[in-house]
Order: sequence, then C-alpha cells, then structure tokens
Amino acid sequence: MPHSSFASEVRDAVTPRATLLIVGVLALQLLFIASYVGALHDPEPKDVPFGVVAPRAASAQAVTRLEQLPGTPLDPRALPDAATARKQITERDIDAALIIDPAGTDTLLVASGGGRSLSATLTALVTTLERAERRTLRTIDVIPSATHDPNGLSSFYLVVGWCVGGYLGAAALALSAGAKPSNPTRAAIRLAVIALVAVLGGLGGALIAGPILDALSGSTAALWGLGTLIIFAVGAATLAFQGLFGTIGIGLVILLVVILGNPSSGGPLPPPLLPPFWKAIGPTLPPGAGTWSTRSIAYFDNNAMTGPLLILSAWAVAGAAITLAAAALRKRAQGTPTHAP
Repeated sequence: MPHSSFASEVRDAVTPRATLLIVGVLALQLLFIASYVGALHDPEPKDVPFGVVAPRAASAQAVTRLEQLPGTPLDPRALPDAATARKQITERDIDAALIIDPAGTDTLLVASGGGRSLSATLTALVTTLERAERRTLRTIDVIPSATHDPNGLSSFYLVVGWCVGGYLGAAALALSAGAKPSNPTRAAIRLAVIALVAVLGGLGGALIAGPILDALSGSTAALWGLGTLIIFAVGAATLAFQGLFGTIGIGLVILLVVILGNPSSGGPLPPPLLPPFWKAIGPTLPPGAGTWSTRSIAYFDNNAMTGPLLILSAWAVAGAAITLAAAALRKRAQGTPTHAP
C-alpha cells in the first residue's frame, strides 16, 4: 500500500471523536484502579456505632475509655441492658455491643450478616483491648451470615448483577436505536422496556440468590421488589445520561455506578471500614443503597430501609423525568421527529 494511501487510512480511522473516546476509556480505566484500590486497600474502623452495657458505676468509664482509643475506631454509647443492645443491632442502629460483667466473662455481640469483615475487625479490636485489661471475652454472632453466604458478599454480588442489568439494558437500546430518542413517545417506550427488564431481572436475581442457591434468606417477594427498583433506577439514569450526552452518557453511568458505586457500596468492606470519601458517597449511589437494603431484607428483618429506598426511588424518578424532558427538548429543537426508533 502506498505511503500516502496508508496515511489517509490512518487519518480516516483516527478521527477526533475516536480519539476522544479512547482518551475517555483510558481515563475510566485509571479511575477504576484508583477508586477500587483507594477504597479497599487499607481498611480501618472509624466511628463504628458501638453499644456498651455495664453496671452504672462502670458504664461512663468504659464509654470514655473506648472514645479515647487512637484513631477513634469506635463511636460508643451506653445502653441499659443486653436486650436493648440486641434490639439496636437488629435495627441497624449499632454494629456491635460489649456487655461488661465485673464478676465474670465479658461478651461481645456482633452481626456478620452486616459484613463479616466488620465483625472480624471488631472482634480482633475488642479482644486486644480485653487482653490488655487481663479480662476474658466471648463473642456471640447474633445475626450470622447464611451458611451458603459465609463472607456476607452474596447481597453485594446480587446488587452488582441488578445494576449491570440496568445499564446494559439501556446501552443495548442505544446501540440498536441510537443514544438519543427523537421524541417523548419513543423515550417513554424505552422506559417501558427498561421497566420490563427490571421486573424480569429482579425476579430472576431474587430466585437465583434465594430459593435456587440458598445464598440469601429473607422474603423472595421483597428481594424481587428491591431488584426491580434497582434495575429500573440504574436503567432510567442511563437513559437520562444518554439523552443528555449521547453515547458518552454510558461512560458517565459506569463512572458513577461501577467505578464509584461498587467500592463504596459497603459490600466488600462495610461503611465503617471505608475511607471518608467512599463512606460519604456510598449511601447516595445505587450499589450502596441496594446492598444495604438487600442485607436488611436477608438478615435484619427489613429494618432501616426507608432512606435507601428513597435514594433508589429518587434515581428512578429523576432518570425517567430527565429522559422524557431531554427527548421533548430535542423534538422542539429539531422541529420534526427523526427516523431513529
């Protein structure tokens, strides 16, 4: 091939758009590495909600001692009795509790259903403290993870799968019919397709993780409803970003959901073990809200779900509204509908 012809082929292939996309892919790759390694490389407990049950004379002293630990790993609060401690663990107000018995062995209550890495970290921390005080300790897992979910990660993987269904479903519509629907009717059709994907994908995920593999307990119907909401929230958000930014919108959703959302979700490391940035953003993103809710259904009697469900609903409503509004503005700007389905 003549040199001039080869150079022409290169110029035709390496367009400004292609260059921009490659740069974007490289940026997402580096952000992926930075986010996952940054969030998960050095887990340390920070301000873990922690109950202390002790005789009145020793209670304040014990709380003060735990508050003064280097690095403030615990956020201790005095509780009246062991029953209250168990109740607050079940309601997800605290992650663990220490029951001090001046006449015998102290007891640490943990809940590995909320994340085995956190319960193991707290057990190691309190064991070290008790040994330094020359006291003995027994540990009771009051909400253990399921037999087929020994590391407590099935909830996280289930939510990751649901999120993947949401953004891949919207991306498939973009690939088959163009990233930007030409009018509100076609935008509404896409939202309806995503809703159907959400219902079927939510049911499939709930059945696989529940009755089929027995990885998660809890209501299959509740998991189905949650999965439907997660898939639609992520899918609608993807359609919204595509409607605003075209194909680049898919990359923006990957940035939010995969690169930022997964490591901050509390799945591999529960929130108290995450660095401040990831701990702060996790609850506001679908993977974090979804993982918390899935664990609540599976292990915590559906407690403490109002906030996460409102977050997921906000993503769903905002995504649908922006998708329809962007299509309406596009139709108005064009004057006539395009031929894109």
